Amino acid sequence: MTEQSRNENSSSRRKGPGVLKVLQSVLAGAFGVQSGKRHEEDFSSHSPVPYIVAGLLFTFGFIGVLALIVQLVLSSG
Repeated sequence: MTEQSRNENSSSRRKGPGVLKVLQSVLAGAFGVQSGKRHEEDFSSHSPVPYIVAGLLFTFGFIGVLALIVQLVLSSG
């Protein structure tokens, strides 16, 4: 394997975190169970944009579910 092909392979692996990894990090952070090692790994080598977007989507979804539950409880009473 040449040096150039090794560099291309390593750079293609550094594109960014996968959807599943971002989702796991956001959920772990939301519930306060994320390890310090994982936190450092998430924010040391990647752009924060996927985490911010996922965090906002999670927050809006969580608020929406809570509002729906409140509406269901109030309408049944």
